[in-house]
Amino acid sequence: VMSVALGRGVEDEYRENLHKVSLRLRGQTGMFFTNKTKEEVVEWFAQYQLQDFARSGNTAAHTVVLFEGPLPQFSHAMEPQLRQLGLPTKLERGEVTLISDHTVCTEGDVLTPEQARILKLLDTPMVNFHITLDSVWSNDGTFELLDRPSTEPDTEKDRIEEEDEKEDEEKEEEE
Repeated sequence: VMSVALGRGVEDEYRENLHKVSLRLRGQTGMFFTNKTKEEVVEWFAQYQLQDFARSGNTAAHTVVLFEGPLPQFSHAMEPQLRQLGLPTKLERGEVTLISDHTVCTEGDVLTPEQARILKLLDTPMVNFHITLDSVWSNDGTFELLDRPSTEPDTEKDRIEEEDEKEDEEKEEEE
C-alpha cells in the first residue's frame, strides 16, 4: 500500500525520486521519518542494538547447559510444560527438579522451536536486534543507497544506479 502511495514509477511518484523508495519496500522493511541529518541518523542506528530472545531457526550464540538438581526459577505448575519441551524434569517435594544434566543448545547449532522456548523461559537472550539502514530520501528529491554489509547482494543497488544514469542521460538530451 505504501509503495502505491509513494509511486511505483517516475510517472506516478508523489515527489521526485520517491519511486526509488517505493522499489525498496520489500520484505521486512520500514520507513523512518525525521528532521535530523543523515549523519545523525546513520550514527544513531549504528549504535542501536537490543538483546533479544532467539527464535526457531536462529543460530545458537553459545552453549547452554542445565545441571542436575532443582530449578527454583520455575513454579511447580510449569513442570509439565518443561517436560513437554524435552527437559528431563520431575516434581520433588513441590519443586521442579532436573533429573540429569541437559544441554539446551550447543554453540553454532540451528535452534529448534523447543530450544528457543526453553531459552526464553530461562531468560537467556541470544541474539542482537539491530536495524540496517538501506537508503535515504530527502525533501530536495535526492535519493541515496547506503553501503550494505558485503553479505547482501548488490543487484538492486546496481539496477537503481543504472536507472539513475538513464534518467541523467535523458535530462541531458532534453537540454
